[in-house]
Amino acid sequence: MSLDEFCNYLQSKGYVLKKQIPYYSRWVSQFLQISSTRSDQIPVDQQMDHFLSSIEKKCEQWQIDQAKEAISLYLFFISRKRSPVAKKERDWNTDWVEAGEMMKRMLRLKHLAYSTEQSYIIWLRDFYRHVQPTAPKQLDDGHLKNYLSYLASERRVAKSTQNQAFNALLFFYRHVLDKEVGSISDVIRSKRGRRLPTVLTKEDVMRLIGAINGIYGLMAQIIYGGGLRLKECVRLRVKDVEFEKNTLMIRGAKGDKDRQTLLPETVQQALRDHLNKVRKLYDADRQSNVAGVYLPGALSRKYPKADTEWIWYWVFPSANLAVDPRANVVRRHHLSGSNLQKAIKKAVAALGIDNKVSVHTLRHSFATHLLENGYDIRTIQLLLGHASLQTTMIYTHVAHKNFLGVRSPLDN
Repeated sequence: MSLDEFCNYLQSKGYVLKKQIPYYSRWVSQFLQISSTRSDQIPVDQQMDHFLSSIEKKCEQWQIDQAKEAISLYLFFISRKRSPVAKKERDWNTDWVEAGEMMKRMLRLKHLAYSTEQSYIIWLRDFYRHVQPTAPKQLDDGHLKNYLSYLASERRVAKSTQNQAFNALLFFYRHVLDKEVGSISDVIRSKRGRRLPTVLTKEDVMRLIGAINGIYGLMAQIIYGGGLRLKECVRLRVKDVEFEKNTLMIRGAKGDKDRQTLLPETVQQALRDHLNKVRKLYDADRQSNVAGVYLPGALSRKYPKADTEWIWYWVFPSANLAVDPRANVVRRHHLSGSNLQKAIKKAVAALGIDNKVSVHTLRHSFATHLLENGYDIRTIQLLLGHASLQTTMIYTHVAHKNFLGVRSPLDN
């Protein structure tokens, strides 16, 4: 297989810049010369490691990274040429149906969120379409690596999307196929450019919140006032609201972590009035013997009657009953987050705000405005629930004031 075909492939897919293609071709050419096997039988791990070690002393790190990426792309290219993926058949065969059902059972056994379950199943379906007609029992590391490389080089997905796909399939391999995945160092990784968050001014935040009426206006205030994520807001329970301490307890947030954040004093009375109305809905559910609310993990087994207690009721319950897809019982769920998204989108259009604004923009604005008010970055990290301080540091790039308090000598 000629390098010209590989170069044509790189140019057609646009994964690398046109001016970089000769360098990628040169790295692959050097790799093939050093390789002890024929080009159509290149091992995936050892040959690459040997080549990269051989150029370590005479090349800079960026050149080593470029060589690794070039070889990874070439390995993916020849694997695609060797075994083209069938695209016609879309239905799962019996083995894959059973594997998908086993995946669902294991996800529920591990008490993962229903949204995670839905996401993982979608990735499993997409993986099936990529590897068909291979049966689940015939899968190995190569199928997974090839798929992840395909997502990066041909579908051009974001780095976070590729990571989500990997997590879903890693779960499938470990808990359904009972196989461990080896090193994925030779997988083509999606490129991630740095993106700054959209942040509104304090005045625009107040205008936006003022333009949203009713319960969604209250939710918007709580999200901005405490830096909540959308799902954290809709999943609040009565016991999570601590009026005396002016705090909200966020349970089982991203990464299955708990944290404490702010409950603004300005919303306390409105929230108390709202909970008085919710209490009437709760009482009506109890009189009608509606099934209790969903409880996380094994709490429903540990505390059989807790799901019907007031403290576990949703702060923002849905007006209608619905079937719980996990337990197949009719119960009351929390409000859908999409309704708040629509309310914010409508308000943004009415106010003529020239920015791409979503619910998460309120969380970004919360962090940035605290930074501008002089609060230290570590405190903001704790309030947001970020695992890494580097994640929180991105707000220093959008704050209007210099968070270090440094004054330019020109201003003096």
